[in-house]
Amino acid sequence: MNRSRQWYLENGFSPAAADYFSRGGRRISSVSAADDYTLFLDFDNGERRLFDCKRFFTPGSVFESIRSPAAFKRVFLDECGNVAWDIDPAVDSSVHWDNRIDLCKDSCYLGSVPVASDRYPEIEVPPLSVAESGLPPYKA
Repeated sequence: MNRSRQWYLENGFSPAAADYFSRGGRRISSVSAADDYTLFLDFDNGERRLFDCKRFFTPGSVFESIRSPAAFKRVFLDECGNVAWDIDPAVDSSVHWDNRIDLCKDSCYLGSVPVASDRYPEIEVPPLSVAESGLPPYKA
């Protein structure tokens, strides 16, 4: 059930979130990981967005388990359309739910920025390196 933008604003949502939810949200059609711990997200409206995950890699967080570039690049869309990683790819996350890390598609949209695409050619986002993120280099 879609509510009006005004309803969302009156209930404490930011203007950006009110706009997003009053339009019914978006579905992610594809996800791919970059070397700098960002995700390229393609949405059902043809929009491409960049989501920066570096902020999640704090000591002791669940994201530490996918800190290696190879593990981070195992990203996929789960059965609910959310961005996900299996902590141990040999474990069936449908049986062992605590093996999965996921990010809600709505949070991914609202926390991302548009990038240049065929539909939005005027937008450019400069690439960030891991060094610029403040993260120490990954050590296996």
